[in-house]
Amino acid sequence: MKVILRIIAALLIIAGCIWTLQGLSLIGGSFMVGQTRWLVIGLCTMIMGALLLVFLRRQ
Repeated sequence: MKVILRIIAALLIIAGCIWTLQGLSLIGGSFMVGQTRWLVIGLCTMIMGALLLVFLRRQ
């Protein structure tokens, strides 16, 4: 179960990075480019993934 949760946490961090970079207009090719909303969503997603990893390490 921990392995699956770690994979999910890693995917959350990766997706959050992509969404953040698109929100900052550093990655193009999507409707998300230059949208502040996706910057915030990406940052929140990365934080959730990081918190999940920290939670799993403490157990």
